[in-house]
Order: sequence, then C-alpha cells, then structure tokens
Amino acid sequence: MAHDPVTLALVQNRLDHISQQMGWVMIRTARSPIFQSHDFSCFVTGAEGQLVSQADGCPIHTGSGGFAVRGILKTFGGAIVHDDAFLVNDPYLGGGNHLPDWVIARPVFVDGTLVAFTCNRAHQSDIGGGAAGTYNPRATEIFHEGLRLPPVRVVRNGEIDPSIWSILLANSRTPDLLDGDLRAMLGSTQIGAERVAQLFGELGLAQGMDYVGGIQDHAERRMRAEIAALPDGVYVGEEVANSDCFERQEILYRVTITVAGDQLTVDFTGTAAQMKGFKNSSIANTHSMVYVGIGSFFDPDLPRNEGTFRPVRIIAPYGCTLNPKPPAATTFATAFPAHDVIQAIWKALAQAAPGKAVAGWGKAIIPISSGLDPASGARYVLYHWNGLSGGGAVIGRDGLNQIAHLSTLGGFTLPNVETWEQLYPVLVHRHEFNQDGGGAGEWRGGTGVVYEADVQTAGEYSFRGEGLFDPSGFGFAGGKPGVAGELSVRMPDGAVFEPPQYSLNQLPPVRLHLVSPGGGGLGDPYRRAVEAVRLDVRDGVVSREAARAHYGVVLSEDGDTVDMPATAHLRSTT
Repeated sequence: MAHDPVTLALVQNRLDHISQQMGWVMIRTARSPIFQSHDFSCFVTGAEGQLVSQADGCPIHTGSGGFAVRGILKTFGGAIVHDDAFLVNDPYLGGGNHLPDWVIARPVFVDGTLVAFTCNRAHQSDIGGGAAGTYNPRATEIFHEGLRLPPVRVVRNGEIDPSIWSILLANSRTPDLLDGDLRAMLGSTQIGAERVAQLFGELGLAQGMDYVGGIQDHAERRMRAEIAALPDGVYVGEEVANSDCFERQEILYRVTITVAGDQLTVDFTGTAAQMKGFKNSSIANTHSMVYVGIGSFFDPDLPRNEGTFRPVRIIAPYGCTLNPKPPAATTFATAFPAHDVIQAIWKALAQAAPGKAVAGWGKAIIPISSGLDPASGARYVLYHWNGLSGGGAVIGRDGLNQIAHLSTLGGFTLPNVETWEQLYPVLVHRHEFNQDGGGAGEWRGGTGVVYEADVQTAGEYSFRGEGLFDPSGFGFAGGKPGVAGELSVRMPDGAVFEPPQYSLNQLPPVRLHLVSPGGGGLGDPYRRAVEAVRLDVRDGVVSREAARAHYGVVLSEDGDTVDMPATAHLRSTT
C-alpha cells in the first residue's frame, strides 16, 4: 500500500508528541529528585516490540526499548490483555540494559487487537544490592547489583498486584521514593496508551497498523540513503578505558565498520573480553550504544525508530565486554562502555566522512553520596551531577562546557544548585567552568567544571572515577585533548584523601573537590579566530598564558587587547 507522505509525517510526529507527553507527566508526578535531571525516557513500540518513537529522554535508554518489550512478549505471549502493565529490568532474562533502569510497558488494544506498547524506562534511586544508589564498585557479578526482575505483570485488570508491589518496595533503601516513582511511571504510560488508542481510532485499525509499519519503512529508506552516500570501505576505530574497576589496565574497544552499498556492518571482534568489574554491557545496551553512535553521526533530521537501523548489522562476540556471559556485572553499561563505543564509532565513520567529524567528550567522574538526612531521618541518595564533563567540538561550533554523559547526548538536565541544597544535606561552594580545561582547536573543546561541595552528614560514597588520570576527550584534525579529571576529599581535620578510581567508602562529613574532564578540540588551534580567543580569555575559560602557548594570540596584561603584530609574528613562525 502506498502511503500518503503527509499522513506518514503526521503519524510519526503524533507518536513522538505522545512520547513527549508521557515525559511531561513523569516530570510532574515522579517523587525522586533524580528525575528532575530527566534520568528516564519514554517511548512507544508496535505490537511486536519494534520501536516506533523515542522522542523523549536519553537515547541510550530508548534505543534498546524494543528488547525489553520483546522480552515481555516472549514471556507472556497471548496472555497479555487490556488493563495489564508489565515491569522488567534484567539484562539476561528480559532484554534490559542494566538493573537500575526499570521498564514499565503498557499494552494498547484497539477493537480487541494489540496495536502498541507505551513504555517508560526510569533509573530508580535504589534497588538494593551492595551499595546505596545501586552503583557498587565492588560488584563482580549481577547478584551484587540489586533486585533482578525478569518480565513480571505488576498491573492486572487495572489494579496493582499487591504481592509483587510489596516485594519491590522491600528491596529498596528508599521505598517511599520507589513507590511514588513507579506510580508516576504507570500514570505516564496510561496517558500514552490513551493517546495512542485515540490515534488509532482516528486512523482506523487497519490503516493505523499499516502506517506504523510505514514510518519504519520510511526511516529505513532514509538511513540507506545516508549510508549509500559514504564511500564503500572498511573503517576501524578504537577507544581504551583505563580500569576494570579494580586495577589500572587497558580495556580495548575496537570497532570495524564495513560500508557496502547501503548497508553497514559494525563488528566488535578484537574488543576486550568481559571484565571483572561492573562495566560490561548487555547485548541490548550494546545495540543501543551503536544506534546512538551511528544515529548521532548522520543527518539530525533522520527518524529515530527501529526501521532506521535495519541496514545495520551488529557483531559482538559472546564473552567480550559488549556481550558478556552471565553473571557478569553490568550496572555501568549505559555510561562508560557506551561512551567508548560511541567515540570509537565516530572515529571510524570520520574516516569515511571527515566533514562530520566530532572530537571526544570528557568522561564523568561523579560520585554518589548516601546517608541519613538529619532533618527527616530518611535515607537519601545524592548523585553529584553538577560534576559532569565538557563536550567535544564539532566543525563550526565549540564543545559545550558542561554536558551530561555522552550516551544521553545531553538528554539530562543538570540540577539547580539551590534546589539540590534544599533537598539534600549539601552546601555547594563552587560550580564554575574550568579555565584551560577544554582542548585547544580551531573550535575549542568544552571546559568541564570545578565543583566543590560540603556533604554535611557522614555516609557512604560510591566513587566512579572513569575520567581520572588520562585525557578522555580526544582532539581531532589537529585539535588537542581536554584535560583529565581530578577528585579529592578534604576530611574534617584538613587531611586530603584521594579515593581509588572505583571504591566504596564510609566517610564523615567531608568537602568534595572535583575537576571534571574537558572535551577535545577540533582543527588547528592557530586557525581559531583571534577575537574568539580574546573573548575566551575575557570570560575566564582560557588563560592569557594558554592563549599565547596554544593559540599564538598575544594579549595585554589585562587580557583585553590583542597585540596584533606580536600575534601575527608568533603564528607565522611557530
């Protein structure tokens, strides 16, 4: 059947708007402060679990959404009925990405026919396990990481199953938050289901089903055209992590991308074997990170549904860190293996299309604090999101000075410092851009930040220092890398404690000092506009000394005036 292009566009946009509506409901009704940072994502799949809209949230969450729904279908099959809702998180038993991200999936029926699922994947504040907040640096297997949930039915005939619900709450250190957040997730998917049913009511059942398939076919055609524009060939990209969470060692991520006509093969043969620590990636998450890497490289107007990636074949050898054998630990899969894989893909594809090149983003080093709030006596779990890193430059634009994990593509919203101080026993002293943190280039890398805060209660700290020691935001085409991160803790007696890169510690009230990694620069720094360098110095993100050393720009002592003859001479002779 031929599809009317206007109707096709309207159906896709309508589904995308439904995803966004679910997100708005979640923000307004969820209980955990973590969701103020939008650590959740809403999406819609077709009746067979194929992703048709991921317009809301973080792409690392939604790209693997189809795996979770297909896990539910495999478990329940024809036993799925109207007014059900399902929950899943397990990466080995249910198509999950990692345990903290729980998926609520609600089936949508029209005239007795299953037509879609409306879904919300949200990172829970705490799901048990060996560390508050779930990120357990000591984990060596999934049993150390929290409650495992193969697909379960949490709502039957429109009513929450109290026996299942009590098990969920009993396995969280913050049950009041979990209870409110899960109800918000159920509410958001209910609103989504009503909107999808309304859309099908307007189109008619047969035409609605046909157009859901049509938008995926259209996405496939668009993606094939993008791939066909690349020169055929074999392109290799590599990234290296510097720790297995227990000791310094190189963890290699190697991707070989083969372009053949309008198809891509993404092969991870040569990638390191699964590691001891909790940075292995489930196969569902690995697919999602590939989708993020490829989708973000091409035309930003590309549709973002499962049809987009039909021309992409993924090979991840069983037993490597991107397709581990159970019971390997996987909690950090969505952040740092994803970061490395996305950047390796960018490096490979930049060989085929240099005009789309992207410099590297800095890796985050944010710790988690947990303890008892002295005002309420309740357990709190505080993610120090304010310490996130700088982004990499692209052709024509500097890197963002601070942005969330690469795998979110900026889908997080950084918390307001004053709000955080109201919600948690924390006092923030500094949250400012890091001078000379971004890699020099014709387009400068993002600076990263200096973050300094007093945590005013004793408690447990999960340190996750992926961006320490080595620069992680690589430079490209003559650009320089961003600086590596720094992390220290000042104790009450004034002594300075430098925690291991990955560790779990009980500490008294302390002051955290964090310098987040910077993003990489792109292009020859001496080609950067002199006025842009002067403004960077004026704004405090580049020092006068770095302007001369890295950019060949000589400034007056007050940094306000460019010595043009000296600058021209320096740039011409260096």
